[in-house]
Amino acid sequence: MKTSAVENQVLIKGISFPEGENFRQIIVTGPPGCGKTTMITQLGGWPEEGYLDLGLKNWWRNRILTLRPREVHFGIPFVGFPEPIPVFDEAWLSSPRPIDYDRIQIPPEDAGVLGTNWRGKFVFDFLLPDPAEIYEKRQARMSEGNFPVDENITLEQVRAQVAAYTDLALHFHRMGMSIIVRESYQGEPRYFVDPQYPDQSDS
Repeated sequence: MKTSAVENQVLIKGISFPEGENFRQIIVTGPPGCGKTTMITQLGGWPEEGYLDLGLKNWWRNRILTLRPREVHFGIPFVGFPEPIPVFDEAWLSSPRPIDYDRIQIPPEDAGVLGTNWRGKFVFDFLLPDPAEIYEKRQARMSEGNFPVDENITLEQVRAQVAAYTDLALHFHRMGMSIIVRESYQGEPRYFVDPQYPDQSDS
């Protein structure tokens, strides 16, 4: 998908974000090795990585999202897998499947006069660097022995992980959720340019 740079940006702790977004809205996500922890550390966010199962009803009410900004991995419903799983699941890595979008739970569109606008409550910051860059960094950090998800990883598997998170980001965008994407490590925030749906920069 094409993306465009966010026109009006502000710096938060040295990182660019769309103007008007609140520091406490930020949820950083993406495949392993994309730079989530580095960004959260720079922002001074919650240090523990969270996990959200997108197949669960009301996952957006999960208590881990009360502590922001923070980084999360998603349990994603994939075709052929009975339960949502992360992209570092060994079974999925050995045979990557597409996302089963019908099984992803999405916050309600109309919150009512006194309700919470869950689709706009969070800003999901998808970190999607080039797979070759991610692979190189994961190979380098594997020697530290602190990242089991890096063991025996291949470039093709990293490409599949980045593709899955790209598809998920686009789905969130099309469902009216607030998302930005970054195409390089701590790169500028960007919006999808999607002819089928309004460009976020115009919304």
